[in-house]
Amino acid sequence: MRHLGSLRMYESVLLRLATAGHDIRILSNRRDSIGSGIDPERLLSDVPQIRWIWDEARPSAWSELAAAVRIWLDYLRYFEPTYADAPRLRMRVGERVPAILRRVTGWPLVRTEPWRRALVAFLRMVERALPWQPEIDGIMREYQPDLVVVTPMLDLGSRQIDVLRSARAFGARTVLSIGSWDHLSSKGRISELPDRVLVWNETQVREAVELHDVPPDRLVVVGAQCYDQWFNRVPARTREQFCGMLKLPADRPFLLYACSALYPHTPTEAQFVRRWIEEIRASDDPLLRTAAILVRPHPTRLEEWNEVDLSDLSDVTVYGSLPVDERSKEDYFESLYYSAAMAALNTSAFIEAAIVGRPVHTIVVPEFSERQEGTIHFHYLTSVGGGVLRVARSFDEHRTQLAASLRNPVAADLHTSFVTAFVRPLGLDRDATDAFVAAVEDLGRAAAPGPAHERPWVPALRLMLFPA
Repeated sequence: MRHLGSLRMYESVLLRLATAGHDIRILSNRRDSIGSGIDPERLLSDVPQIRWIWDEARPSAWSELAAAVRIWLDYLRYFEPTYADAPRLRMRVGERVPAILRRVTGWPLVRTEPWRRALVAFLRMVERALPWQPEIDGIMREYQPDLVVVTPMLDLGSRQIDVLRSARAFGARTVLSIGSWDHLSSKGRISELPDRVLVWNETQVREAVELHDVPPDRLVVVGAQCYDQWFNRVPARTREQFCGMLKLPADRPFLLYACSALYPHTPTEAQFVRRWIEEIRASDDPLLRTAAILVRPHPTRLEEWNEVDLSDLSDVTVYGSLPVDERSKEDYFESLYYSAAMAALNTSAFIEAAIVGRPVHTIVVPEFSERQEGTIHFHYLTSVGGGVLRVARSFDEHRTQLAASLRNPVAADLHTSFVTAFVRPLGLDRDATDAFVAAVEDLGRAAAPGPAHERPWVPALRLMLFPA
Protein backbone atom coordinates (compact mmCIF):
# COMPACT_ATOMS: atom_id res chain seq x y z
CA MET A 1 0.00 0.00 0.00
CA ARG A 2 1.23 3.45 -0.86
CA HIS A 3 0.67 5.01 2.53
CA LEU A 4 -0.82 4.49 5.97
CA GLY A 5 -4.15 5.91 4.82
CA SER A 6 -4.78 2.65 2.96
CA LEU A 7 -4.54 0.61 6.15
CA ARG A 8 -8.07 1.43 7.25
CA MET A 9 -9.33 0.04 3.92
CA TYR A 10 -7.67 -3.34 4.48
CA GLU A 11 -7.30 -3.89 8.21
CA SER A 12 -10.12 -6.46 8.34
CA VAL A 13 -8.57 -8.40 5.43
CA LEU A 14 -5.10 -8.40 6.99
CA LEU A 15 -6.41 -9.63 10.33
CA ARG A 16 -8.50 -12.35 8.69
CA LEU A 17 -5.55 -13.56 6.61
CA ALA A 18 -3.33 -13.56 9.70
CA THR A 19 -5.93 -15.56 11.64
CA ALA A 20 -5.91 -18.09 8.78
CA GLY A 21 -2.17 -18.57 9.37
CA HIS A 22 -0.75 -16.62 6.45
CA ASP A 23 2.54 -14.74 6.78
CA ILE A 24 2.06 -11.10 5.74
CA ARG A 25 4.44 -8.25 4.97
CA ILE A 26 3.04 -4.75 4.40
CA LEU A 27 5.18 -2.73 2.01
CA SER A 28 4.51 0.96 2.51
CA ASN A 29 6.17 4.36 2.58
CA ARG A 30 6.77 5.63 6.09
CA ARG A 31 7.05 9.23 4.87
CA ASP A 32 3.86 9.22 2.80
CA SER A 33 1.11 9.17 5.40
CA ILE A 34 -2.11 11.15 5.55
CA GLY A 35 -3.85 12.82 8.42
CA SER A 36 -2.54 10.74 11.30
CA GLY A 37 0.18 11.27 13.86
CA ILE A 38 0.17 7.58 14.70
CA ASP A 39 3.40 5.63 14.43
CA PRO A 40 2.51 2.99 11.81
CA GLU A 41 4.55 0.32 13.56
CA ARG A 42 2.16 0.57 16.52
CA LEU A 43 -0.69 -0.55 14.28
CA LEU A 44 -1.21 -4.30 14.14
CA SER A 45 1.91 -4.68 16.30
CA ASP A 46 0.15 -7.34 18.39
CA VAL A 47 -0.29 -9.61 15.36
CA PRO A 48 2.97 -11.60 14.93
CA GLN A 49 2.09 -12.76 11.39
CA ILE A 50 2.10 -9.13 10.15
CA ARG A 51 5.25 -7.07 9.74
CA TRP A 52 6.03 -3.80 7.98
CA ILE A 53 8.57 -3.26 5.20
CA TRP A 54 9.52 0.29 4.27
CA ASP A 55 9.88 1.42 0.68
CA GLU A 56 13.16 3.33 0.62
CA ALA A 57 13.51 3.64 -3.16
CA ARG A 58 15.78 6.52 -4.08
CA PRO A 59 15.04 8.91 -6.96
CA SER A 60 17.11 8.30 -10.10
CA ALA A 61 17.22 9.49 -13.68
CA TRP A 62 15.20 6.43 -14.70
CA SER A 63 12.56 6.99 -12.02
CA GLU A 64 12.21 10.63 -13.12
CA LEU A 65 11.70 9.50 -16.71
CA ALA A 66 9.21 6.89 -15.53
CA ALA A 67 7.25 9.52 -13.61
CA ALA A 68 7.04 11.77 -16.68
CA VAL A 69 5.96 8.96 -19.00
CA ARG A 70 3.35 7.62 -16.60
CA ILE A 71 1.76 10.95 -15.76
CA TRP A 72 1.65 11.79 -19.48
CA LEU A 73 -0.13 8.51 -20.20
CA ASP A 74 -2.59 9.25 -17.39
CA TYR A 75 -3.17 12.70 -18.89
CA LEU A 76 -3.79 11.37 -22.39
CA ARG A 77 -6.40 9.01 -20.99
CA TYR A 78 -8.59 11.99 -20.11
CA PHE A 79 -8.86 12.99 -23.77
CA GLU A 80 -10.96 9.89 -24.44
CA PRO A 81 -14.63 10.58 -25.32
CA THR A 82 -15.73 9.15 -21.95
CA TYR A 83 -14.29 12.23 -20.23
CA ALA A 84 -15.69 14.84 -22.61
CA ASP A 85 -17.95 16.15 -19.82
CA ALA A 86 -15.29 16.01 -17.11
CA PRO A 87 -12.82 18.81 -18.00
CA ARG A 88 -11.87 19.34 -14.35
CA LEU A 89 -10.46 15.82 -14.16
CA ARG A 90 -8.29 16.49 -17.22
CA MET A 91 -7.11 19.82 -15.80
CA ARG A 92 -6.24 18.18 -12.48
CA VAL A 93 -3.96 15.67 -14.18
CA GLY A 94 -2.56 18.31 -16.54
CA GLU A 95 -1.31 20.37 -13.61
CA ARG A 96 1.18 17.58 -12.84
CA VAL A 97 2.38 17.03 -16.41
CA PRO A 98 5.66 18.72 -17.45
CA ALA A 99 4.92 21.87 -19.46
CA ILE A 100 6.68 20.67 -22.60
CA LEU A 101 4.56 17.49 -22.65
CA ARG A 102 1.38 19.52 -22.22
CA ARG A 103 2.38 21.60 -25.22
CA VAL A 104 2.95 18.47 -27.30
CA THR A 105 -0.45 17.18 -26.22
CA GLY A 106 -1.98 20.41 -27.44
CA TRP A 107 -0.66 20.08 -30.99
CA PRO A 108 -3.62 19.77 -33.40
CA LEU A 109 -2.28 16.53 -34.87
CA VAL A 110 -1.91 14.90 -31.45
CA ARG A 111 -5.47 15.91 -30.59
CA THR A 112 -6.82 13.68 -33.36
CA GLU A 113 -7.80 10.24 -32.18
CA PRO A 114 -5.52 8.17 -34.47
CA TRP A 115 -2.41 10.16 -33.56
CA ARG A 116 -3.26 10.22 -29.88
CA ARG A 117 -3.69 6.45 -29.86
CA ALA A 118 -0.40 6.04 -31.73
CA LEU A 119 1.35 8.23 -29.15
CA VAL A 120 -0.21 6.22 -26.31
CA ALA A 121 0.95 2.95 -27.91
CA PHE A 122 4.51 4.30 -28.24
CA LEU A 123 4.56 5.57 -24.63
CA ARG A 124 3.37 2.20 -23.39
CA MET A 125 6.30 0.59 -25.16
CA VAL A 126 8.59 3.10 -23.48
CA GLU A 127 6.98 2.31 -20.12
CA ARG A 128 7.61 -1.41 -20.59
CA ALA A 129 11.25 -0.72 -21.43
CA LEU A 130 11.94 1.19 -18.22
CA PRO A 131 14.23 -0.73 -15.86
CA TRP A 132 12.79 -2.15 -12.66
CA GLN A 133 13.64 -0.48 -9.39
CA PRO A 134 16.53 -2.34 -7.73
CA GLU A 135 15.17 -1.65 -4.22
CA ILE A 136 11.86 -3.33 -5.06
CA ASP A 137 13.65 -6.22 -6.76
CA GLY A 138 15.70 -6.59 -3.58
CA ILE A 139 12.56 -6.86 -1.46
CA MET A 140 11.09 -9.51 -3.77
CA ARG A 141 14.36 -11.43 -3.73
CA GLU A 142 14.58 -11.32 0.07
CA TYR A 143 11.00 -12.27 0.94
CA GLN A 144 10.06 -14.47 -2.07
CA PRO A 145 6.32 -13.79 -1.75
CA ASP A 146 3.86 -16.35 -3.08
CA LEU A 147 1.29 -13.63 -3.76
CA VAL A 148 1.48 -9.84 -3.96
CA VAL A 149 -1.57 -7.62 -3.50
CA VAL A 150 -1.10 -4.04 -4.71
CA THR A 151 -3.34 -1.11 -3.80
CA PRO A 152 -4.32 1.37 -5.07
CA MET A 153 -1.82 1.51 -8.01
CA LEU A 154 -4.18 3.96 -9.70
CA ASP A 155 -2.63 7.10 -8.25
CA LEU A 156 -1.59 9.50 -10.98
CA GLY A 157 1.89 8.55 -12.21
CA SER A 158 1.93 5.70 -9.70
CA ARG A 159 5.28 4.09 -8.81
CA GLN A 160 3.43 1.00 -7.61
CA ILE A 161 3.55 -0.32 -11.17
CA ASP A 162 7.18 -1.18 -10.35
CA VAL A 163 6.01 -3.36 -7.45
CA LEU A 164 3.70 -5.29 -9.74
CA ARG A 165 6.38 -5.68 -12.41
CA SER A 166 8.96 -6.93 -9.90
CA ALA A 167 6.46 -9.35 -8.40
CA ARG A 168 5.73 -10.82 -11.82
CA ALA A 169 9.44 -11.02 -12.65
CA PHE A 170 9.99 -13.14 -9.53
CA GLY A 171 7.08 -15.45 -10.35
CA ALA A 172 4.60 -14.28 -7.68
CA ARG A 173 0.88 -14.37 -8.22
CA THR A 174 -0.42 -10.80 -8.42
CA VAL A 175 -3.62 -9.04 -7.37
CA LEU A 176 -4.76 -5.45 -7.80
CA SER A 177 -7.34 -4.41 -5.24
CA ILE A 178 -9.44 -1.37 -6.08
CA GLY A 179 -9.18 0.83 -3.03
CA SER A 180 -12.08 3.25 -3.34
CA TRP A 181 -15.26 4.07 -5.21
CA ASP A 182 -13.64 6.68 -7.47
CA HIS A 183 -10.31 5.02 -8.30
CA LEU A 184 -11.26 3.43 -11.62
CA SER A 185 -12.98 6.51 -13.01
CA SER A 186 -10.96 9.47 -11.73
CA LYS A 187 -7.38 8.29 -11.14
CA GLY A 188 -4.68 6.73 -13.32
CA ARG A 189 -4.58 3.68 -15.59
CA ILE A 190 -4.29 -0.03 -15.02
CA SER A 191 -1.17 -0.19 -17.17
CA GLU A 192 0.12 -3.58 -16.04
CA LEU A 193 -2.36 -6.44 -15.82
CA PRO A 194 -2.21 -8.56 -12.64
CA ASP A 195 -3.58 -12.08 -12.40
CA ARG A 196 -6.72 -10.82 -10.63
CA VAL A 197 -8.43 -7.48 -10.10
CA LEU A 198 -10.70 -7.36 -7.06
CA VAL A 199 -13.59 -4.91 -7.45
CA TRP A 200 -16.52 -3.90 -5.28
CA ASN A 201 -19.50 -4.34 -7.56
CA GLU A 202 -20.84 -4.59 -11.11
CA THR A 203 -20.36 -0.84 -11.58
CA GLN A 204 -16.62 -1.30 -11.10
CA VAL A 205 -16.67 -4.36 -13.35
CA ARG A 206 -18.00 -2.15 -16.13
CA GLU A 207 -15.43 0.55 -15.38
CA ALA A 208 -12.55 -1.91 -15.38
CA VAL A 209 -13.59 -3.39 -18.73
CA GLU A 210 -14.60 -0.19 -20.52
CA LEU A 211 -12.10 2.30 -19.07
CA HIS A 212 -9.07 0.03 -18.51
CA ASP A 213 -9.49 -2.87 -20.96
CA VAL A 214 -9.28 -5.46 -18.18
CA PRO A 215 -10.38 -8.90 -19.45
CA PRO A 216 -13.59 -9.91 -17.64
CA ASP A 217 -12.12 -13.27 -16.61
CA ARG A 218 -9.56 -11.48 -14.42
CA LEU A 219 -12.18 -9.59 -12.43
CA VAL A 220 -13.61 -10.82 -9.13
CA VAL A 221 -16.49 -9.03 -7.38
CA VAL A 222 -15.97 -9.15 -3.61
CA GLY A 223 -17.86 -6.13 -2.24
CA ALA A 224 -16.35 -3.23 -0.29
CA GLN A 225 -14.49 -4.86 2.59
CA CYS A 226 -13.45 -1.47 3.97
CA TYR A 227 -17.05 -0.87 5.12
CA ASP A 228 -17.61 -4.18 6.91
CA GLN A 229 -16.66 -2.53 10.18
CA TRP A 230 -19.76 -0.28 10.10
CA PHE A 231 -22.32 -3.06 9.66
CA ASN A 232 -24.06 -4.19 12.86
CA ARG A 233 -21.79 -1.98 14.95
CA VAL A 234 -23.18 -0.50 18.17
CA PRO A 235 -21.97 2.68 19.88
CA ALA A 236 -19.74 2.46 22.94
CA ARG A 237 -21.15 5.66 24.47
CA THR A 238 -24.65 6.97 24.96
CA ARG A 239 -25.77 9.93 22.89
CA GLU A 240 -25.56 12.13 25.98
CA GLN A 241 -21.98 11.04 26.62
CA PHE A 242 -20.98 11.60 23.00
CA CYS A 243 -22.58 15.04 22.82
CA GLY A 244 -21.10 15.96 26.19
CA MET A 245 -17.61 15.02 24.97
CA LEU A 246 -18.01 17.31 21.94
CA LYS A 247 -19.85 20.07 23.84
CA LEU A 248 -22.92 19.66 21.64
CA PRO A 249 -26.40 20.10 23.18
CA ALA A 250 -28.00 16.70 23.74
CA ASP A 251 -31.56 18.04 23.80
CA ARG A 252 -31.81 18.57 20.04
CA PRO A 253 -30.71 16.82 16.82
CA PHE A 254 -27.35 17.56 15.26
CA LEU A 255 -26.29 17.66 11.62
CA LEU A 256 -23.00 16.13 10.52
CA TYR A 257 -21.02 17.95 7.84
CA ALA A 258 -18.24 15.72 6.45
CA CYS A 259 -15.55 17.54 4.53
CA SER A 260 -14.23 16.09 1.25
CA ALA A 261 -10.77 15.43 -0.15
CA LEU A 262 -11.74 17.15 -3.43
CA TYR A 263 -8.68 17.99 -5.56
CA PRO A 264 -5.70 20.31 -5.11
CA HIS A 265 -6.25 23.96 -6.01
CA THR A 266 -9.96 23.81 -5.29
CA PRO A 267 -11.73 26.57 -3.35
CA THR A 268 -11.32 26.38 0.40
CA GLU A 269 -14.05 24.11 1.73
CA ALA A 270 -13.51 25.39 5.28
CA GLN A 271 -14.74 28.82 4.14
CA PHE A 272 -17.70 27.20 2.42
CA VAL A 273 -18.56 25.34 5.62
CA ARG A 274 -18.95 28.63 7.45
CA ARG A 275 -21.26 29.89 4.71
CA TRP A 276 -23.19 26.60 4.85
CA ILE A 277 -23.72 26.94 8.61
CA GLU A 278 -24.91 30.54 8.23
CA GLU A 279 -27.41 29.40 5.59
CA ILE A 280 -28.69 26.65 7.89
CA ARG A 281 -29.06 29.16 10.71
CA ALA A 282 -31.15 31.35 8.37
CA SER A 283 -33.82 28.66 7.99
CA ASP A 284 -37.47 29.46 8.70
CA ASP A 285 -37.84 26.03 10.25
CA PRO A 286 -37.09 26.29 14.00
CA LEU A 287 -35.95 22.65 14.25
CA LEU A 288 -33.36 23.10 11.50
CA ARG A 289 -32.38 26.61 12.58
CA THR A 290 -31.52 25.47 16.10
CA ALA A 291 -29.96 22.12 15.21
CA ALA A 292 -26.43 21.59 16.49
CA ILE A 293 -23.70 20.99 13.91
CA LEU A 294 -20.67 18.72 13.97
CA VAL A 295 -18.03 19.37 11.31
CA ARG A 296 -15.44 16.69 10.49
CA PRO A 297 -12.45 18.18 8.58
CA HIS A 298 -10.84 16.00 5.93
CA PRO A 299 -7.41 14.76 7.12
CA THR A 300 -5.68 15.84 3.88
CA ARG A 301 -7.00 19.42 4.07
CA LEU A 302 -6.42 20.36 7.69
CA GLU A 303 -4.27 23.40 6.89
CA GLU A 304 -7.18 25.36 5.43
CA TRP A 305 -8.80 25.35 8.87
CA ASN A 306 -5.98 27.53 10.22
CA GLU A 307 -7.63 30.50 8.53
CA VAL A 308 -11.26 29.72 9.40
CA ASP A 309 -12.68 30.22 12.88
CA LEU A 310 -16.15 28.93 13.80
CA SER A 311 -15.89 29.65 17.52
CA ASP A 312 -18.36 32.55 17.29
CA LEU A 313 -21.09 30.20 16.02
CA SER A 314 -23.16 28.61 18.77
CA ASP A 315 -23.60 24.83 19.02
CA VAL A 316 -20.97 24.11 16.37
CA THR A 317 -18.04 21.74 16.95
CA VAL A 318 -15.14 20.92 14.61
CA TYR A 319 -13.79 17.50 15.49
CA GLY A 320 -12.46 14.30 13.92
CA SER A 321 -9.40 12.50 12.60
CA LEU A 322 -8.53 9.67 10.24
CA PRO A 323 -10.26 6.57 11.67
CA VAL A 324 -7.32 4.18 11.84
CA ASP A 325 -7.23 3.25 15.53
CA GLU A 326 -10.08 2.07 17.75
CA ARG A 327 -10.73 5.40 19.43
CA SER A 328 -10.90 7.38 16.19
CA LYS A 329 -13.09 4.69 14.60
CA GLU A 330 -15.53 4.91 17.51
CA ASP A 331 -15.59 8.70 17.24
CA TYR A 332 -16.34 8.47 13.53
CA PHE A 333 -19.03 5.81 13.89
CA GLU A 334 -20.84 7.68 16.66
CA SER A 335 -20.65 10.89 14.62
CA LEU A 336 -22.66 9.08 11.94
CA TYR A 337 -24.87 7.04 14.26
CA TYR A 338 -26.06 9.89 16.47
CA SER A 339 -26.46 12.45 13.69
CA ALA A 340 -29.93 13.21 12.36
CA ALA A 341 -28.63 13.68 8.82
CA MET A 342 -25.33 14.16 7.02
CA ALA A 343 -24.29 16.71 4.41
CA ALA A 344 -21.16 16.95 2.26
CA LEU A 345 -19.94 17.86 -1.22
CA ASN A 346 -18.42 14.67 -2.63
CA THR A 347 -16.99 12.10 -0.23
CA SER A 348 -17.02 8.39 0.55
CA ALA A 349 -18.59 9.32 3.89
CA PHE A 350 -21.86 9.36 1.94
CA ILE A 351 -21.53 5.59 1.63
CA GLU A 352 -20.71 5.09 5.30
CA ALA A 353 -23.67 7.23 6.36
CA ALA A 354 -25.89 5.16 4.07
CA ILE A 355 -24.71 1.95 5.76
CA VAL A 356 -25.50 3.40 9.18
CA GLY A 357 -28.91 4.42 7.83
CA ARG A 358 -28.74 8.19 7.94
CA PRO A 359 -30.16 10.55 5.29
CA VAL A 360 -27.38 11.93 3.09
CA HIS A 361 -27.52 15.34 1.45
CA THR A 362 -25.49 17.54 -0.84
CA ILE A 363 -25.84 20.92 -2.45
CA VAL A 364 -24.37 21.59 -5.90
CA VAL A 365 -22.83 25.06 -5.87
CA PRO A 366 -20.97 26.72 -8.77
CA GLU A 367 -17.53 26.81 -7.15
CA PHE A 368 -17.58 23.05 -6.47
CA SER A 369 -19.89 21.70 -9.18
CA GLU A 370 -17.04 20.42 -11.37
CA ARG A 371 -15.78 18.41 -8.38
CA GLN A 372 -19.24 16.95 -8.00
CA GLU A 373 -21.21 16.51 -11.23
CA GLY A 374 -18.01 16.93 -13.24
CA THR A 375 -16.86 13.54 -11.97
CA ILE A 376 -18.15 10.15 -13.04
CA HIS A 377 -18.33 8.53 -9.61
CA PHE A 378 -20.57 11.25 -8.13
CA HIS A 379 -23.41 10.11 -10.38
CA TYR A 380 -23.32 6.59 -8.95
CA LEU A 381 -24.76 8.04 -5.74
CA THR A 382 -27.88 9.10 -7.60
CA SER A 383 -28.29 6.11 -9.92
CA VAL A 384 -26.98 2.82 -8.50
CA GLY A 385 -29.62 0.89 -6.56
CA GLY A 386 -32.07 3.75 -6.94
CA GLY A 387 -29.60 6.27 -5.56
CA VAL A 388 -28.78 7.37 -2.06
CA LEU A 389 -28.04 11.09 -2.32
CA ARG A 390 -30.55 13.93 -1.90
CA VAL A 391 -29.24 16.63 -4.24
CA ALA A 392 -30.18 20.30 -3.92
CA ARG A 393 -29.29 23.12 -6.33
CA SER A 394 -30.05 26.04 -4.06
CA PHE A 395 -29.88 26.68 -0.35
CA ASP A 396 -33.66 27.05 -0.22
CA GLU A 397 -34.04 23.53 -1.62
CA HIS A 398 -31.22 22.24 0.61
CA ARG A 399 -32.84 23.66 3.75
CA THR A 400 -36.20 22.13 2.81
CA GLN A 401 -34.64 18.70 2.33
CA LEU A 402 -32.66 18.87 5.57
CA ALA A 403 -35.70 20.00 7.54
CA ALA A 404 -37.67 17.05 6.16
CA SER A 405 -34.92 14.66 7.25
CA LEU A 406 -35.02 16.11 10.77
CA ARG A 407 -38.81 15.84 11.05
CA ASN A 408 -39.58 12.54 9.34
CA PRO A 409 -38.77 9.17 10.93
CA VAL A 410 -35.97 7.28 9.18
CA ALA A 411 -37.13 4.10 7.45
CA ALA A 412 -35.27 0.95 8.45
CA ASP A 413 -34.63 0.10 4.80
CA LEU A 414 -33.79 3.66 3.75
CA HIS A 415 -30.67 2.76 1.74
CA THR A 416 -30.94 -1.03 1.46
CA SER A 417 -31.07 -1.13 -2.34
CA PHE A 418 -28.05 1.12 -2.78
CA VAL A 419 -25.96 -0.59 -0.10
CA THR A 420 -26.75 -4.00 -1.56
CA ALA A 421 -25.85 -2.96 -5.11
CA PHE A 422 -22.77 -0.89 -4.33
CA VAL A 423 -21.27 -2.20 -1.09
CA ARG A 424 -22.37 -5.82 -0.66
CA PRO A 425 -23.47 -7.15 -4.06
CA LEU A 426 -22.98 -10.74 -2.87
CA GLY A 427 -25.71 -10.16 -0.29
CA LEU A 428 -26.23 -7.91 2.72
CA ASP A 429 -25.44 -10.84 5.00
CA ARG A 430 -22.21 -11.74 3.13
CA ASP A 431 -19.17 -10.20 4.75
CA ALA A 432 -17.06 -8.60 2.00
CA THR A 433 -13.89 -9.36 3.96
CA ASP A 434 -14.67 -13.07 3.67
CA ALA A 435 -15.15 -12.75 -0.08
CA PHE A 436 -11.87 -10.83 -0.42
CA VAL A 437 -9.92 -13.41 1.58
CA ALA A 438 -11.53 -16.27 -0.35
CA ALA A 439 -10.48 -14.68 -3.65
CA VAL A 440 -6.90 -14.24 -2.44
CA GLU A 441 -6.66 -17.78 -1.10
CA ASP A 442 -8.22 -19.17 -4.29
CA LEU A 443 -5.50 -17.51 -6.37
CA GLY A 444 -2.90 -18.68 -3.85
CA ARG A 445 -3.91 -22.28 -4.51
CA ALA A 446 -3.57 -21.82 -8.28
CA ALA A 447 -0.38 -22.76 -10.08
CA ALA A 448 2.30 -20.08 -9.89
CA PRO A 449 2.67 -18.22 -13.21
CA GLY A 450 6.46 -18.51 -13.39
CA PRO A 451 8.84 -15.54 -13.74
CA ALA A 452 7.94 -12.98 -16.38
CA HIS A 453 10.75 -12.12 -18.81
CA GLU A 454 11.55 -8.98 -20.74
CA ARG A 455 10.48 -8.89 -24.36
CA PRO A 456 13.33 -9.20 -26.88
CA TRP A 457 13.06 -5.58 -28.05
CA VAL A 458 13.22 -4.05 -24.55
CA PRO A 459 17.06 -3.80 -24.15
CA ALA A 460 17.43 -2.01 -27.48
CA LEU A 461 14.67 0.50 -26.70
CA ARG A 462 16.09 1.05 -23.21
CA LEU A 463 19.47 1.87 -24.76
CA MET A 464 17.78 4.40 -27.03
CA LEU A 465 16.05 5.96 -24.02
CA PHE A 466 19.27 6.38 -22.07
CA PRO A 467 19.97 9.96 -23.29
CA ALA A 468 16.46 10.99 -22.24
